[in-house]
Amino acid sequence: MRIVDTHAHLYGADFKDDLGEVVGRARKSGVTNILLPNIDESSIDDLKYSVGQFPDILIPMMGLHPTSVTKEWEAQLDVIYRELMSNKFVAVGEIGLDLYWDVSLREEQVKAFEKQLIWSIYLDLPVAIHSRNAIPEVIASVKKIGEKSLRGVFHSFGGTIEELQSILELKNFMIGINGVITFKNSGLRSVLLDCGLEKILLETDSPYLSPVPYRGKRNEPAYLSEVLKQLSDIYRLPEEEIASATSENAKRLFGIETVS
Repeated sequence: MRIVDTHAHLYGADFKDDLGEVVGRARKSGVTNILLPNIDESSIDDLKYSVGQFPDILIPMMGLHPTSVTKEWEAQLDVIYRELMSNKFVAVGEIGLDLYWDVSLREEQVKAFEKQLIWSIYLDLPVAIHSRNAIPEVIASVKKIGEKSLRGVFHSFGGTIEELQSILELKNFMIGINGVITFKNSGLRSVLLDCGLEKILLETDSPYLSPVPYRGKRNEPAYLSEVLKQLSDIYRLPEEEIASATSENAKRLFGIETVS
Protein backbone atom coordinates (compact mmCIF):
# COMPACT_ATOMS: atom_id res chain seq x y z
CA MET A 1 0.00 0.00 0.00
CA ARG A 2 1.27 3.45 -0.93
CA ILE A 3 0.12 6.56 0.92
CA VAL A 4 0.98 10.23 0.37
CA ASP A 5 0.86 12.68 3.28
CA THR A 6 0.23 15.93 1.43
CA HIS A 7 0.63 18.26 4.42
CA ALA A 8 2.97 17.83 7.40
CA HIS A 9 5.24 20.17 9.34
CA LEU A 10 8.09 17.78 10.13
CA TYR A 11 10.72 20.50 10.36
CA GLY A 12 11.51 22.53 13.46
CA ALA A 13 11.45 21.88 17.17
CA ASP A 14 8.70 19.25 17.36
CA PHE A 15 10.73 16.73 15.37
CA LYS A 16 14.32 17.88 15.82
CA ASP A 17 15.28 14.97 18.08
CA ASP A 18 13.70 12.05 16.23
CA LEU A 19 12.96 12.96 12.62
CA GLY A 20 14.70 9.82 11.41
CA GLU A 21 12.52 7.61 13.57
CA VAL A 22 9.38 9.46 12.44
CA VAL A 23 10.33 8.98 8.79
CA GLY A 24 11.10 5.32 9.47
CA ARG A 25 7.67 4.71 11.01
CA ALA A 26 6.08 6.51 8.07
CA ARG A 27 7.83 4.26 5.58
CA LYS A 28 6.86 1.16 7.55
CA SER A 29 3.20 2.22 7.49
CA GLY A 30 3.23 2.65 3.70
CA VAL A 31 3.81 6.41 3.41
CA THR A 32 5.89 7.05 0.29
CA ASN A 33 5.94 10.86 0.16
CA ILE A 34 5.48 13.60 2.73
CA LEU A 35 4.88 17.15 1.52
CA LEU A 36 6.15 19.92 3.79
CA PRO A 37 4.52 23.37 3.54
CA ASN A 38 6.58 26.34 4.66
CA ILE A 39 5.23 28.78 7.28
CA ASP A 40 7.25 32.01 6.97
CA GLU A 41 10.72 33.40 6.43
CA SER A 42 11.94 32.05 9.78
CA SER A 43 11.11 28.42 8.95
CA ILE A 44 12.88 28.22 5.59
CA ASP A 45 16.23 27.00 6.88
CA ASP A 46 14.67 24.28 9.03
CA LEU A 47 12.49 23.19 6.11
CA LYS A 48 15.42 22.91 3.73
CA TYR A 49 17.58 21.14 6.29
CA SER A 50 14.92 18.51 6.98
CA VAL A 51 14.33 17.89 3.27
CA GLY A 52 18.08 17.58 2.78
CA GLN A 53 18.20 14.75 5.31
CA PHE A 54 15.52 12.66 3.58
CA PRO A 55 15.16 13.98 0.02
CA ASP A 56 13.64 10.72 -1.25
CA ILE A 57 10.51 11.11 0.87
CA LEU A 58 10.27 14.74 2.08
CA ILE A 59 9.12 17.24 -0.54
CA PRO A 60 9.02 21.01 0.13
CA MET A 61 6.51 23.75 -0.63
CA MET A 62 7.17 27.46 -0.20
CA GLY A 63 4.77 30.12 1.04
CA LEU A 64 3.78 32.58 3.76
CA HIS A 65 1.15 31.30 6.21
CA PRO A 66 -1.67 33.77 6.95
CA THR A 67 -1.07 33.74 10.71
CA SER A 68 2.52 34.78 10.05
CA VAL A 69 1.52 37.82 7.99
CA THR A 70 2.61 41.13 9.54
CA LYS A 71 2.40 44.80 8.62
CA GLU A 72 5.66 44.18 6.75
CA TRP A 73 4.09 41.50 4.58
CA GLU A 74 5.67 42.80 1.40
CA ALA A 75 9.17 42.40 2.81
CA GLN A 76 8.21 38.93 4.04
CA LEU A 77 7.03 37.99 0.58
CA ASP A 78 10.27 39.23 -0.95
CA VAL A 79 12.08 36.51 0.98
CA ILE A 80 9.53 33.86 0.00
CA TYR A 81 9.68 34.86 -3.66
CA ARG A 82 13.47 34.62 -3.77
CA GLU A 83 13.20 31.08 -2.47
CA LEU A 84 10.53 30.15 -5.00
CA MET A 85 12.68 31.44 -7.83
CA SER A 86 15.94 29.85 -6.70
CA ASN A 87 14.88 26.37 -5.56
CA LYS A 88 12.52 23.60 -6.63
CA PHE A 89 9.16 23.39 -4.85
CA VAL A 90 6.04 21.39 -5.73
CA ALA A 91 3.55 24.01 -4.55
CA VAL A 92 3.05 27.50 -3.18
CA GLY A 93 2.05 26.87 0.40
CA GLU A 94 0.98 27.12 3.06
CA ILE A 95 -0.95 30.23 2.08
CA GLY A 96 -4.48 31.51 2.58
CA LEU A 97 -6.58 33.32 5.16
CA ASP A 98 -7.18 32.75 8.86
CA LEU A 99 -10.08 34.61 10.42
CA TYR A 100 -10.12 32.51 13.57
CA TRP A 101 -7.12 33.67 15.58
CA ASP A 102 -6.82 37.34 14.68
CA VAL A 103 -8.68 39.51 12.18
CA SER A 104 -6.73 42.71 12.84
CA LEU A 105 -4.52 42.07 9.79
CA ARG A 106 -7.27 40.81 7.54
CA GLU A 107 -6.47 43.25 4.75
CA GLU A 108 -2.78 42.34 4.83
CA GLN A 109 -3.65 38.64 4.79
CA VAL A 110 -5.78 39.08 1.70
CA LYS A 111 -3.09 41.04 -0.13
CA ALA A 112 -0.39 38.50 0.73
CA PHE A 113 -2.63 35.61 -0.26
CA GLU A 114 -3.63 37.08 -3.61
CA LYS A 115 -0.05 37.95 -4.49
CA GLN A 116 1.00 34.37 -3.84
CA LEU A 117 -1.91 33.13 -5.95
CA ILE A 118 -0.56 35.24 -8.79
CA TRP A 119 2.87 33.68 -8.31
CA SER A 120 1.40 30.20 -8.51
CA ILE A 121 -0.10 30.99 -11.91
CA TYR A 122 3.18 32.47 -13.13
CA LEU A 123 5.18 29.46 -11.89
CA ASP A 124 2.48 26.94 -12.89
CA LEU A 125 2.38 25.49 -9.36
CA PRO A 126 -0.57 24.31 -7.27
CA VAL A 127 -1.42 26.01 -3.98
CA ALA A 128 -1.91 24.56 -0.50
CA ILE A 129 -4.57 26.73 1.13
CA HIS A 130 -5.26 27.41 4.79
CA SER A 131 -8.84 28.63 5.17
CA ARG A 132 -9.82 28.52 8.84
CA ASN A 133 -13.09 30.41 9.34
CA ALA A 134 -12.49 31.89 5.90
CA ILE A 135 -13.66 29.54 3.14
CA PRO A 136 -15.99 32.10 1.47
CA GLU A 137 -13.29 34.77 1.62
CA VAL A 138 -10.67 32.41 0.19
CA ILE A 139 -12.97 31.43 -2.64
CA ALA A 140 -13.62 35.10 -3.40
CA SER A 141 -9.88 35.68 -3.77
CA VAL A 142 -9.45 32.59 -5.94
CA LYS A 143 -12.20 33.78 -8.25
CA LYS A 144 -10.76 37.29 -8.31
CA ILE A 145 -7.29 36.10 -9.34
CA GLY A 146 -8.56 33.45 -11.77
CA GLU A 147 -10.11 30.14 -10.78
CA LYS A 148 -9.51 28.59 -14.21
CA SER A 149 -5.78 29.27 -13.97
CA LEU A 150 -5.40 28.11 -10.37
CA ARG A 151 -5.33 24.62 -8.90
CA GLY A 152 -4.72 23.30 -5.44
CA VAL A 153 -6.05 21.94 -2.18
CA PHE A 154 -8.07 23.34 0.70
CA HIS A 155 -5.98 21.76 3.41
CA SER A 156 -7.52 20.42 6.64
CA PHE A 157 -11.07 20.68 5.38
CA GLY A 158 -13.68 20.53 8.12
CA GLY A 159 -16.47 22.65 6.73
CA THR A 160 -20.15 22.31 5.97
CA ILE A 161 -21.86 20.68 3.02
CA GLU A 162 -22.45 24.14 1.57
CA GLU A 163 -18.77 25.04 1.90
CA LEU A 164 -17.77 21.74 0.33
CA GLN A 165 -20.02 22.38 -2.64
CA SER A 166 -18.57 25.86 -3.12
CA ILE A 167 -15.08 24.36 -3.20
CA LEU A 168 -16.06 21.59 -5.61
CA GLU A 169 -17.45 24.21 -7.97
CA LEU A 170 -13.83 25.39 -8.37
CA LYS A 171 -13.15 22.50 -10.74
CA ASN A 172 -9.36 22.46 -10.14
CA PHE A 173 -9.38 22.15 -6.35
CA MET A 174 -9.37 19.24 -3.90
CA ILE A 175 -9.78 18.96 -0.13
CA GLY A 176 -7.28 17.62 2.39
CA ILE A 177 -8.62 15.17 4.98
CA ASN A 178 -6.74 14.46 8.21
CA GLY A 179 -7.33 13.30 11.78
CA VAL A 180 -10.40 15.51 12.14
CA ILE A 181 -12.33 12.76 10.34
CA THR A 182 -11.84 10.56 13.44
CA PHE A 183 -13.28 13.12 15.89
CA LYS A 184 -16.76 12.21 17.13
CA ASN A 185 -18.06 15.79 17.00
CA SER A 186 -16.58 16.85 13.64
CA GLY A 187 -19.61 16.08 11.43
CA LEU A 188 -17.18 15.53 8.57
CA ARG A 189 -18.22 11.95 7.87
CA SER A 190 -21.69 12.98 6.68
CA VAL A 191 -20.33 15.93 4.70
CA LEU A 192 -17.94 13.71 2.73
CA LEU A 193 -20.80 11.61 1.41
CA ASP A 194 -21.28 14.46 -1.09
CA CYS A 195 -17.63 14.38 -2.21
CA GLY A 196 -16.17 12.03 -4.79
CA LEU A 197 -12.98 10.22 -3.87
CA GLU A 198 -11.25 11.86 -6.84
CA LYS A 199 -11.33 15.15 -4.92
CA ILE A 200 -9.69 13.91 -1.70
CA LEU A 201 -6.09 14.08 -0.53
CA LEU A 202 -4.72 12.55 2.66
CA GLU A 203 -2.77 14.65 5.13
CA THR A 204 -1.79 14.75 8.79
CA ASP A 205 -0.92 18.41 9.45
CA SER A 206 1.69 16.96 11.81
CA PRO A 207 2.36 17.68 14.62
CA TYR A 208 -1.24 18.88 14.94
CA LEU A 209 -4.68 17.20 14.78
CA SER A 210 -3.68 13.73 15.88
CA PRO A 211 -6.38 11.19 15.03
CA VAL A 212 -8.15 8.97 17.52
CA PRO A 213 -6.65 7.00 19.31
CA TYR A 214 -3.62 9.34 19.40
CA ARG A 215 -5.39 12.56 20.43
CA GLY A 216 -3.34 14.57 22.86
CA LYS A 217 -0.10 13.23 21.40
CA ARG A 218 2.13 14.63 18.69
CA ASN A 219 0.82 13.69 15.26
CA GLU A 220 3.01 12.05 12.63
CA PRO A 221 2.59 10.61 9.11
CA ALA A 222 2.38 6.98 10.29
CA TYR A 223 -0.97 7.83 11.85
CA LEU A 224 -2.54 8.27 8.42
CA SER A 225 -3.60 4.65 8.79
CA GLU A 226 -6.38 5.87 11.12
CA VAL A 227 -7.63 8.35 8.53
CA LEU A 228 -7.61 5.59 5.93
CA LYS A 229 -9.78 3.40 8.16
CA GLN A 230 -12.40 6.12 8.44
CA LEU A 231 -12.46 6.85 4.71
CA SER A 232 -12.68 3.14 3.97
CA ASP A 233 -15.76 2.95 6.16
CA ILE A 234 -17.36 6.06 4.64
CA TYR A 235 -16.83 5.04 1.01
CA ARG A 236 -17.22 1.29 1.67
CA LEU A 237 -14.02 0.56 -0.20
CA PRO A 238 -10.88 -1.33 0.85
CA GLU A 239 -8.19 0.79 2.49
CA GLU A 240 -5.80 -0.14 -0.33
CA GLU A 241 -8.21 1.37 -2.86
CA ILE A 242 -8.54 4.58 -0.84
CA ALA A 243 -4.75 4.81 -0.53
CA SER A 244 -4.25 4.23 -4.25
CA ALA A 245 -6.88 6.76 -5.33
CA THR A 246 -5.70 9.52 -3.01
CA SER A 247 -2.07 8.91 -3.95
CA GLU A 248 -2.98 9.23 -7.61
CA ASN A 249 -4.75 12.49 -6.77
CA ALA A 250 -1.58 13.75 -5.10
CA LYS A 251 0.55 12.73 -8.07
CA ARG A 252 -1.79 14.50 -10.44
CA LEU A 253 -2.01 17.73 -8.44
CA PHE A 254 1.59 18.11 -7.30
CA GLY A 255 3.39 16.39 -10.17
CA ILE A 256 5.22 14.01 -7.85
CA GLU A 257 6.21 10.41 -8.31
CA THR A 258 5.39 8.06 -5.47
CA VAL A 259 8.24 5.85 -4.35
CA SER A 260 8.24 2.38 -2.87
